[in-house]
Amino acid sequence: MGGAAVGVGHVVGNYLSGALRNPAAAGGQTATMFIGIAFAEALGIFSFLVALLLMYAQ
Repeated sequence: MGGAAVGVGHVVGNYLSGALRNPAAAGGQTATMFIGIAFAEALGIFSFLVALLLMYAQ
């Protein structure tokens, strides 16, 4: 789950870096930022579920 947090941090940090360089284009990239956040979180949740399955598999 820590990896997902690092991934979200990279996505948002890179978005903010780009938005500060070109504020006019920042509005068009907001949806892309949220998609990146969703993918990073989904991979974290998926890996957590796989870990649970491996722990309790018989």
